[in-house]
Amino acid sequence: MKRLGNFELPDFCNYPPYFTIIFSLQFATREVQVRLWKELILAYCRSQRIYIVSFEQDFPSFSNPAIGRSLSREAKEVFLSALVTEGEWEYLNSVPGHAEWMDGNCYKCLILWLTIQDWANCLKENGLGSTMPVEDIRSGFDTRGTELAGIDSIVLMRALRLLEQKGKAAIFKVNDCEGIKFCV
Repeated sequence: MKRLGNFELPDFCNYPPYFTIIFSLQFATREVQVRLWKELILAYCRSQRIYIVSFEQDFPSFSNPAIGRSLSREAKEVFLSALVTEGEWEYLNSVPGHAEWMDGNCYKCLILWLTIQDWANCLKENGLGSTMPVEDIRSGFDTRGTELAGIDSIVLMRALRLLEQKGKAAIFKVNDCEGIKFCV
């Protein structure tokens, strides 16, 4: 079993065909491959606190040197696109996806191992103070050891805007610093 730091890769990462896009007459085979890679990407990103996957940077779970295999650019795009389009299809049922392309060229992908709604719920559940600087949510004492510690600023602001739209918070700006006032 290959380990990436404290993360243990699943068994399929030791099976060379899974590093090649499966074009099979049996759609279920490809469906399984895509599902396994989606689960791996989300689990690895969550464990390592990775929010952005870029094709210009090395992403360790996309290769296994022990078997001499790594995903091609096309395969990476297929698996990341599956995370993105999952949300597009599920959007009809009001279920958000777990990834979004950050650029028109599909080179950078924002990974949402928790949906924006889940992040908003996490903000409410952590019992943060009634008024505070937004930066304190990312790096303050109150969020140490929680899912919110080190949260990506894009994800954080989207979750805060969602809370604001629902009347659960108000975002304000003082000089160059953004703040948040949580409503009861």
